[in-house]
Amino acid sequence: PEGLAVGVLFGGVAAGFEGANIGGAVALALGIGLQNFPEGFAVAMPLRRQGLSRLKSFTYGQASAMVEPIAAVLGAWAVLTFQPILPYALSFAAGAMIFVVVEEVIPETQQDKYTDIATMGFIGGFIIMMALDVGLS
Repeated sequence: PEGLAVGVLFGGVAAGFEGANIGGAVALALGIGLQNFPEGFAVAMPLRRQGLSRLKSFTYGQASAMVEPIAAVLGAWAVLTFQPILPYALSFAAGAMIFVVVEEVIPETQQDKYTDIATMGFIGGFIIMMALDVGLS
């Protein structure tokens, strides 16, 4: 889904949409790239604990992110093809992403002894994304 968002924004730049600029697209791509590191760990670490080798765990963690560039290309194509429904599609996607974070991710981070670290990580990630947004747009 994140790769699709990057592609949509780059497609918006290519289509000349007002408010879409290359700085914002690069900031989004960098932010999602940074987010992919812990996402890869979240895939690889449980596999390693289940007995898979380091190489296999690493490979599966990397493979989980390989859909991102493909989705980015599809997103750019979709923007150029489906311009009339784009605002509705983006609103739906944003709502779905917020729902998943609020419903699944945030409650799960508050269930063990590392709640403070999880909260600080959330705040740190938010600060990084805002700095990228302001600095690159």
